Amino acid sequence: MPRIDLHTHSAASPDGSLKAEDYKHILDSSTLDFIAVTDHDRIDFAVQLQAELGDRIIVGEEISALEGEIIGLYLQEAVPAGLSARETVERIHAQNGLVYIPHPFETRREGIPLRVLDSIAEEVDIIETCNGRTLQDRSGQARQWSADHVVPGAASSDSHGKRGWGNTHSIIAEAPTADTLVTLLHDASHSTRSTGFAGRLYPKLNRLRGHHHA
Repeated sequence: MPRIDLHTHSAASPDGSLKAEDYKHILDSSTLDFIAVTDHDRIDFAVQLQAELGDRIIVGEEISALEGEIIGLYLQEAVPAGLSARETVERIHAQNGLVYIPHPFETRREGIPLRVLDSIAEEVDIIETCNGRTLQDRSGQARQWSADHVVPGAASSDSHGKRGWGNTHSIIAEAPTADTLVTLLHDASHSTRSTGFAGRLYPKLNRLRGHHHA
């Protein structure tokens, strides 16, 4: 039963600190079996890591759309920041990627608001129903939206560093592909242990330390 985390930030994100060796270690230790690297507005590190570690790394991007953040999974090329939510999801689907909504409804973390999410509902493939670093718990609302729209939920860590990474993930029946992941998530179970206090602090600490790789 593969364990999959669809939301992580490497040191290529301004607020991330996970390095290539950290991804290799967590895969080698079988803590996780598949990991999406979803850096802010770029995919270069994810592409490089997939070349090194294979298809257990999913190329993703957390895109800064005008109305909030949207993740694209299984991307071939980066989607530019600053587009509308509608155009962002269209760009993801144009390259056969999957639209994943992270930390929906959260106001502190650029979550997509309900009215915007409803307006693109037919384009949403997956919604994050548990975020391992949540500060405002909107998981109940996200689960309700998931059920109302028959869109599968996922539990993901939103890890920006090693502490607590691997606690929050989805457990699926078999190795996923871009074509099968959505179906697999409909029947997934979730590990929803938080990344803990340190895990929540990583983005702020990483920004202060200047972890950003140009």
